[in-house]
Amino acid sequence: MASADTTTDEVVHEPDEAFAEATNVRQFMREYGIDDYETLIERTTTAVEGEPASGLDWFWDEIVDYLGIEFDEPYDTVRDDSDGPQFTDWYPGGKLNLAHNVLDRHAASDSERRNKVACLWEGEPGDERHVTYHDLAQQTNRVANYLESVGVETGDTVGLYMPMVPEVISILYGCFSVGAIAVPIFSGFGTEATATRIADSACSVLFTADGFYRRGSEVTLKDTADEAIEQAGHVEHTVVYDRLGSRPADDGESASSGQTAEYDDSASGDQAATEDDSASGGQAAESDAVETSQATSVPWVPDRDAWWSDTVAQQDDAYDTKSLPADQESMLLYSSGTTGEPKGIVHTHAGVQVQCAKEIHFGFDQKPSDRFFWVSDIGWMMGPWTLIGNHTFGGTVFVYEGAPDYPQPDRFWEMIDRHDITQFGISPTAIRALRKQGDHWVEDHDLSSLRILGSTGEPWDPESWQWFYEQVGDERCPIVNISGGTEICGCFLMPMPDQPLKPCTLGGPGLGMDIDIVDSSGESVADTGERGFLVARDSCPSTTKSLWSGDERYLSEYWSTWDDLWDHGDWAQKDDDGFWFLHGRADDALNVAGRKIGPAEIEGVLMDHDDVNRAAAVGVPDDTTGTAVVTYVVTEEGVAETDELRTELTELVGEEHGKPFRPREVLFVEEFPKTQSGKIIRRAISAVYAGEDPGDLSSMENPEALEAIREAS
Repeated sequence: MASADTTTDEVVHEPDEAFAEATNVRQFMREYGIDDYETLIERTTTAVEGEPASGLDWFWDEIVDYLGIEFDEPYDTVRDDSDGPQFTDWYPGGKLNLAHNVLDRHAASDSERRNKVACLWEGEPGDERHVTYHDLAQQTNRVANYLESVGVETGDTVGLYMPMVPEVISILYGCFSVGAIAVPIFSGFGTEATATRIADSACSVLFTADGFYRRGSEVTLKDTADEAIEQAGHVEHTVVYDRLGSRPADDGESASSGQTAEYDDSASGDQAATEDDSASGGQAAESDAVETSQATSVPWVPDRDAWWSDTVAQQDDAYDTKSLPADQESMLLYSSGTTGEPKGIVHTHAGVQVQCAKEIHFGFDQKPSDRFFWVSDIGWMMGPWTLIGNHTFGGTVFVYEGAPDYPQPDRFWEMIDRHDITQFGISPTAIRALRKQGDHWVEDHDLSSLRILGSTGEPWDPESWQWFYEQVGDERCPIVNISGGTEICGCFLMPMPDQPLKPCTLGGPGLGMDIDIVDSSGESVADTGERGFLVARDSCPSTTKSLWSGDERYLSEYWSTWDDLWDHGDWAQKDDDGFWFLHGRADDALNVAGRKIGPAEIEGVLMDHDDVNRAAAVGVPDDTTGTAVVTYVVTEEGVAETDELRTELTELVGEEHGKPFRPREVLFVEEFPKTQSGKIIRRAISAVYAGEDPGDLSSMENPEALEAIREAS
């Protein structure tokens, strides 16, 4: 992303007034006599004259009833922060359950949403399923009954190493129902990353599948799950969902069709079987402890493994959802650590319930007829966030299994057109890749159903943001660019859909989020226009209770830089017009001869060049300036990687940011190492350049890119 005072200084989106007046946030403002955004944020975060409680207490109390969130037993007070913001107890004394709020009440016999579609699903091969709230509730109850049948109790951990099929929703909600702690694990992880999460969470039950489809090929999961379990231990029961048609048929019937009969559309696996399963079978043969399952090549441990259709599908479809304390743990979400093990982030029932619902309702203006699509996996925060937020209101979530460019680069645009998607969220990295394919892939489809676009994961570059806004959003859909994190299962920064926008902006603080920008001494610089560190001055209901590994690391990671300030690790800036921008991770900041600059600013200048598709900037030790800039560049297709281009790019950075920031080296590569959520892992690039240990790489999507970086360096 380029700096806020150069290419992003003009407002390009002015919302239609009729659209703005009809938004949920405007309705809230009218109801409470709030005239503008600044007053809205002040009212929801700071002390208000005449009010006995602070703005935070008022808002987080008021929003429970306003959004229709149901507590089984009322809470005694909004929060108890007697131990400081680090360990705030939200809604003490109250009882509720996420599963009741997102599912049970909508599926009740007297609910008008009982037969509404909760999940509209499409597999990569083109198979579709429509799962109603009634369907989903029955399947969730079966999961809950299964978990209790194998001894899972409140507070026990349950792993979800699953593809993006509708069953994953019932597993998540089934965990909520019984009070188990769901541990979503990204389906693209290999053995090491999966084993790390199983070992840390110590889950005794793991849900997985034979595999899923990606770019027309079968990707196996069960073999990787077995290897991870062997390495990590703990797992006593593995439930295997048959996505690829691997389960042997009973009485001559399709194996996969029996698993999904309780849902109303085509079975997920009956067109999926292929002849070559030799890869998973070969791995299974290497272990004496693993057999193959009944004439299939799926590796199998007889006393531990069971098919979904033989276990979950056979359970009773009625279950009484448990009523749980507000601070009962609901999910353990993992975020990569800079070094060492990934961080297990602990969320509660009340916290994620209130936060996700608030953001979907206000930031994404959820309406009863909407169809919400965010490109994510259950293993990333945005997966549970999308489900919980939309299902709180009985909304419809669209879920897609496969790749964005299969069988052609218009897969997303074609699905938006065909399914009348209204909100569409995606990472800047994915948009850059799709933009490269050409405008005609978008122009061939009718995207008029879209109302709001969303993005998260990393800073934008202005050109890609503008392309998303113009080509996909038709210059009418706001881009709700959000930033927060797994640590709060939500957003610190989030523009409201009724606000004007500059390219790449994140708008400002979300409702009820006491956010600031400070200098190295912890003093606020938000209103000076200076770049500083993004912090939270208080907690919110969804702030992690701690880390699974204990309080010591939690306090060290987030609360140790300044007294009673949450250090989020991002470098931020608020411009003269009140628009907030992020400039990358603060620990990535380049300190050249005493002057700091964010790598995203260097990268933004490089990507302004017509021959550059992507860029990454890192700092390396330098005897003269302390730190020197080294840049890696991915060129546009067909562009020659020449010394002349290197010189042009070096001079371009010098012209924009000054001679000290001119790259010491410009190195050409095919791709960058990145996380599954699209973030460039700059610390890994920097470490490889310096010949050092890159630290925890369990979330890396493409390990081969790191070797290419090593060769280029």
